[in-house]
Amino acid sequence: MAPNGVTIAALLRQTIYYHLDNFAYENALFFGERLLAHDRAAESAFLLALCHLRLGDPRSAYEVSKQYGYRGIHLGCAFVFAQSCLDLDRFKEGITALEKSRASWTAKSSIGKHTSTTRAPYPDAAAASCLLGKLYRAYDDKKKAVSCFEDALRSNPLMWDAFTILCDMGVDIRVPNVFRATDSFARGFDQEPSTVAETVTASIPSGPEPLQKRSVSQSVNQDSDPFDLHRQTAFQDVAGNGNPLFAEVENDLMAKIVAAQSRYPPSHGNRNGPEGMATPPAAPPVAPEQPVSRVGYPTEPPQAPPRRTRTAQPAEVNILEAPPRMSYRLGARRRERPQDPGGDISESMMKPSTLSISATERKRTASGHPVQPRPANGEEPRRSARLNVFPRSTTSKGTAGNGTIGSTATRELKKARPPVSRILRPGSSGSSVGRVVSGNRKPVEEGSMDVDHSDAVRGREPPALHAPISKPAEPESAKVDEALRWIMELLKKMATGYLSASQFKCQEALNAFTSLPRSHHDTPWVLAQVGRAHYEQANYTEAEKMFRRLRVLAPTRHEDMEVYSTVLWLLRKETDLSFLAHELVDAAWDSPQAWCALGNAWSLACDHEQALRCFKRAIQLHPNFAYAYTLQGHEHFENEEYDKALTSYRHAISADKRHYNAYYGLGKVHEKLGNYDRALSHYVAALTIHPKHAVLNCCIGTVLQRQKNIGQALSYFNKAAELAPRAPDVRLRKARALLSTGQLKSAQQELMILRDLAPDKAQVHYLLGKLAKALHDKKSAVRHFTIALSLDPKASPEIKGEIEGLEDDDGLDDSMMH
Repeated sequence: MAPNGVTIAALLRQTIYYHLDNFAYENALFFGERLLAHDRAAESAFLLALCHLRLGDPRSAYEVSKQYGYRGIHLGCAFVFAQSCLDLDRFKEGITALEKSRASWTAKSSIGKHTSTTRAPYPDAAAASCLLGKLYRAYDDKKKAVSCFEDALRSNPLMWDAFTILCDMGVDIRVPNVFRATDSFARGFDQEPSTVAETVTASIPSGPEPLQKRSVSQSVNQDSDPFDLHRQTAFQDVAGNGNPLFAEVENDLMAKIVAAQSRYPPSHGNRNGPEGMATPPAAPPVAPEQPVSRVGYPTEPPQAPPRRTRTAQPAEVNILEAPPRMSYRLGARRRERPQDPGGDISESMMKPSTLSISATERKRTASGHPVQPRPANGEEPRRSARLNVFPRSTTSKGTAGNGTIGSTATRELKKARPPVSRILRPGSSGSSVGRVVSGNRKPVEEGSMDVDHSDAVRGREPPALHAPISKPAEPESAKVDEALRWIMELLKKMATGYLSASQFKCQEALNAFTSLPRSHHDTPWVLAQVGRAHYEQANYTEAEKMFRRLRVLAPTRHEDMEVYSTVLWLLRKETDLSFLAHELVDAAWDSPQAWCALGNAWSLACDHEQALRCFKRAIQLHPNFAYAYTLQGHEHFENEEYDKALTSYRHAISADKRHYNAYYGLGKVHEKLGNYDRALSHYVAALTIHPKHAVLNCCIGTVLQRQKNIGQALSYFNKAAELAPRAPDVRLRKARALLSTGQLKSAQQELMILRDLAPDKAQVHYLLGKLAKALHDKKSAVRHFTIALSLDPKASPEIKGEIEGLEDDDGLDDSMMH
């Protein structure tokens, strides 16, 4: 008998998925080639291309998926082909593939379908739109890229990279309208199997909860669009529509086996669930009207306290039958016969009785059960009392007689049920009658033994009615809504911080990140964002603290380490910077951030040639790394290679149009070359991107001062001083401008602050000497000029000239610093 080719292909696909899920990509690649050789179908090409992509080989993935992906015939092939095109800089081809396959993904949603036992193998609208947006962005089509990222966030607000890219592109976003749990989005998570069933079997997802039962989605505002655009009506929630693209992955073989096992009754001798998993012993209490059955677990009766409906027992019992499986029907049968005179213990206990128990009749059998006293009228005791009091033994059948024991349902239940507490144990002189559930009743006090027991019992309600009913289990949809709302609130805070940081509203970003829970604030990503915010505020000491904590928490992280190295460079911490650079390079020599840090270390050591080699290596590793181009331009500027510096800065702007550091570098080069108009235009462009940067305001003020526009320059210096009140360079330039305009009193106040901030700075004492000279205080002027000369011997010609000209001062000369 020849093997079935379809079955062979199915087994090979299961093997490939198995190896992919277990990170054995080479094994998956091997079997992917076998599958494609056996079955030349689009699905086979998709799996083989996926294996190549997982192995980091986009070229092979591109070739394998091109046949079905470029024309949009197969969604999986189109997605892998587009991802390969993004990696290979073939953006137009990737855009074409996704656009041609748009009909197969535009209305798909697989949110909530990725669990430990289920997969959605093909992308949905959010994933495809996000990838298409990345391709359009790389293709330099900003308008279409923004539209695609917005579509991705509409379909799935948890598409975090779409949000961060929009922020990086400078798009203004309404964060509260993006991160919200809409009804259709929350219903996708309702399709997910329950936590208990998920660990045992890949059960079929339950349908969505009725709208009137939802707790959070009712209050969600759905009428406002996050991007002020019309919501696409083409998007439909396809949960449960039977689409094969989002069905359970067929490689989930163990889930199918367990699901098949759960269709058969469990072994009575084993109380454990499938695969040896013990049934949870402490199930939440359930009201009698809400029977519970968990998929994949033996439906044994739970402990007595949770199941208070067990107090209702029919009278007819057959103790020889094996206990059956519990089901809803048995519980329903008990509820259908509440009037059974011998089945409801609570009802029998509430009926009046002429029975009076004396202290002498309180006896027990050998097994410990109290002896039921016989009534004075000679009648037989109630059948329910005999069933509940007498020992359960094989001799009880003959003793009780066949007339009193008939049906088997109650006895089966009692054998299957775990042992419950006995009837009320008497004290030293007390007695009790009847059976109650453990924990539901208190023992009868001695003083109450003289009264009729039935009257005493009648004074209290039965346990099943009087015991406090435990709170029913919260519906699964309510739990999902509450968890989703918590996640959205967390994302709102993080998104607000990131959006503010991308717009360089650093203090607002810090406030947003500070409002995060402590556990989330002390994570690498958040600490990196906080460190960047302090760096943009020119608060380098706090930035260093944040990055140092980041290094402790994540010593292998390389992202944002180029900023940390710049912070150390600005703080002139040569030893720390060298240690960081060598640590990063030793850990990952192919990291561009590591080579930027090493280049900064060489730059701080004044070895600009070595620094340029390091920055060149970083660019080779990451050709679109804008920060590496900027650092390279700074080194060319230090070497007075202004043409090369201009080229590096322009490459940085080409890689990132919002990289204000490159505009700043262009302004510095043109200012050095005397092209003040061009320098001013580039400074203004940088300030437009980062309007609260103190250094940029100072640069604009300096250029305006050189253009003899002192009044306007002073306004920029004042703004810079407000943004960075403890920055010595900012106040130094402001003091020089005040001296130039003759505002000596204001200049003196600034210089007094500067003397406290930077007492070892030569320029501060030089300006203090000039101020004293203008005030005709020769003694103070000589003292400050002498201190400046000792701190900066290289400026001795100018300082000595100022000292010699104390007698015939011709006015202020601010020729020392530029």
